Amino acid sequence: MSENLNYKHLHYFWVVATEGSIAKAAEKLFITPQTISGQLSMLEERIGQPLFDRVGRRLRLTETGRLVLRYSDEIFELGKELSDVLRGAPLVGTSEFIISAASALPKTIVYKIIEPALNLSKEVSLVCKEGPVATILAELAIHEVDMVLTDTPLSSNFSVRAYNHYLGQSGLTFFAVKKVKEQLSGEFPQCLHQAPILLPTKQYAIRQLFDKWSNDNGIFPVIRGQYDDSALMKSFGQAGFGVFFMPTIIEQEVCESFKVEVVGRMRDIKQKFYAISAERKVTHPAVAAVCNSARDVIFK
Repeated sequence: MSENLNYKHLHYFWVVATEGSIAKAAEKLFITPQTISGQLSMLEERIGQPLFDRVGRRLRLTETGRLVLRYSDEIFELGKELSDVLRGAPLVGTSEFIISAASALPKTIVYKIIEPALNLSKEVSLVCKEGPVATILAELAIHEVDMVLTDTPLSSNFSVRAYNHYLGQSGLTFFAVKKVKEQLSGEFPQCLHQAPILLPTKQYAIRQLFDKWSNDNGIFPVIRGQYDDSALMKSFGQAGFGVFFMPTIIEQEVCESFKVEVVGRMRDIKQKFYAISAERKVTHPAVAAVCNSARDVIFK
């Protein structure tokens, strides 16, 4: 198209598509059916493809029409949201704040990141979910969640319009119950070679970094378990199945809660943390509170 779309024409198309007929759209818009027909023809001419197949008196969206309708839904929903905001209404989602965290993230850190959202001046109803990275990003794409917490930034591999908000990073601390720690041979980190270890699954960035470090340094532990859920991994570690690691910033909490001891600390590997929000949610006050607190307090 050589010129920009006429949004008045696009609005007429959207009303026709959602109402199901030109006659119903004319009633809703208080204009004549002939006017709408003329506007639709001009829009189709501008696009260069038909938007409807006319089957008798019925209109059926073409493939191009369905594509245009998907974009129109979002365009006019955003327009309504902008109008509400300009009239002083709160942003959509400020009363209910939905966060989905990657399962492998330690729950203690997730809590510390989310907690500032509950201290906003406006009342916030918090909904917390978790799951695999691919699943929670898909939920973000269709606006089922306001923010995703993960250690893996959004890449071009995901066709999701969203922003990465870097929160901070932490080195790793390796833990084990006393019985397992006493069986380790040598200094850290060489003592990890051939030692039983519990790891996150390979979908997580920190696991990929650990595997690379292990190969580069010729240190090959015996993998006793791989987990999507960090809490489950810590429970198996507490039961004596092997060494496991967590971000150093929660070292004290892990030792106290799971009755484990520090095997060693590693600064060669850093676990990074990101909040990912849909593009139109960038100014969400709860997202801003989470990001600012994480950068200024948790990961300072």
